[in-house]
Amino acid sequence: MNSDYELIIIGGGIAGLTAAIYGARAHLKTLILERQTCGGLANWAVEIENFPSHEKISGITLMERVKTQAEKLGAEIREIVEISAIQFNGQSKRIETDEGTFQAKAVIVATGREPIRLPLEVDSDHIHYCAICDGSVYRGRDVLVVGGGNSGTGDALYLLNQGVRTIILIEQMDRLLANQASQKALCAHPEVTILTSTEISGIAVKGKDHWVTLKNSRTGETQTIEAGGIFVYIGQAPQTGLFKGILEMDDQGYILGDETMETNVEGIFVAGDVRHKTYRQLTTAMNDGTIAALAAEAYLRSLRSDSTK
Repeated sequence: MNSDYELIIIGGGIAGLTAAIYGARAHLKTLILERQTCGGLANWAVEIENFPSHEKISGITLMERVKTQAEKLGAEIREIVEISAIQFNGQSKRIETDEGTFQAKAVIVATGREPIRLPLEVDSDHIHYCAICDGSVYRGRDVLVVGGGNSGTGDALYLLNQGVRTIILIEQMDRLLANQASQKALCAHPEVTILTSTEISGIAVKGKDHWVTLKNSRTGETQTIEAGGIFVYIGQAPQTGLFKGILEMDDQGYILGDETMETNVEGIFVAGDVRHKTYRQLTTAMNDGTIAALAAEAYLRSLRSDSTK
C-alpha cells in the first residue's frame, strides 16, 4: 500500500469533504481520514433549510452527495480509522493509524465537534445524542429532551414524527434558544411540555425506564418524571485532543488559524467547526475547507518551486 500523499485531511465533515474536492481538482493526491463515517454533525440533521440550492434536504442526503463528488474527482476516503499518533515537525507530516502510517507534506485538520455528554454518571443505554440515530425505538413511549436550542427542538419534532407518546423538553435558560419557527412548530403539539429554567439533578435507572429528577433553578423546586429515553443537546466541544501541545488553540480548545487557515505549524491548516471563529454553519465550514485546500495547494507548489532552485 502506498502511504504517501500530497494532502491529508483529518475529518470527513462538510469542511473536510469540501477541501478534498478542491484538492482533487488541483490534481493533488488527496486522502481523507475519518474516525466515524463521513458527514459529521450534518448527518444528524433531519432537514436543512438554509443550504443554498436546496430549499429543504436531509443532512444525510446532502453529505452523501458531497462525499460522492469528492470520490468521483479522485479523492481517497478512509472511514472508521483511528489515529494513534501524529508527527507534524519537519516537512513530511506522519499520521499513524490502525490501518497503517500515512504521510504528506500538507495536512488539513477538520475534525469538527462532538456533543457534550450529560454531566452525570449514569449506567444506561437509553441516553442519546441523536434522534435520527436512536429515536425510532421510542415509538409510543415518553421521552425527555434536554436542551432548547435548534438541535433540541429539531430533534424533538423528529421524535414526534417517529410516534413518541409525549415529550418533556427542558432548557436551563429562562427561554428557548431555538429559532422562532421551530419553537412555534413544537408548541403546536399538545403532547409536548416545555420547562425552562430547569435542569437534571439526578437519574435513577429501573430496567428500561428512567426516573429523572428535575430542578427549577429559580424556585429550587424539584419534580421526578418517568422517561423511556433521554435525548441530550447541551452543546458541542471541539475534537482537538490529538493536537494539544502541537497546534495553538484558544481557551476553549479551538484551533487558531490565519486568514489562509494555516496554523502555527508550517504545512498544517485548519477548517470547519474545530477552528476558532464566530459563526459555525455548513456554509462557513465549506468556506474554510475551500480556503484551506487552496492555501495547501499554494504551499505545496512553493515547496516544489524551492526544490528546483
